[in-house]
Amino acid sequence: MSEKMYKQKTETSGRIAVVGDRELVIGYRLNGIDDTFIVSGDDANKKMQELYSSNEFGLIIASESVRGKLPANFLSQVESSIEPLVLFMPAQKESMHEESLSALAKRVLGISIKMD
Repeated sequence: MSEKMYKQKTETSGRIAVVGDRELVIGYRLNGIDDTFIVSGDDANKKMQELYSSNEFGLIIASESVRGKLPANFLSQVESSIEPLVLFMPAQKESMHEESLSALAKRVLGISIKMD
């Protein structure tokens, strides 16, 4: 591998892009990720294709809603790609307090809490 190709690969492989629903994107933006894009509808497909083909990112994090907007052939290409690696994040629960404390403890810690 030539030095130029190696240098280009290491410069882009550390960049992260986040694309999708407002809730997902805002969280990453607050954590210091600069390349964040709130999209919906047809804009989701356009932005994903732009980010994917730019060769600027090593990791693209996208919401599940974006996945549903991608054409089948492009989705297949994205899902088998390792550079950039594309991760689809599921939507958050509508309400975080739907799960009781005892159910949360059982799921996360593997212990049962007896509630009176």
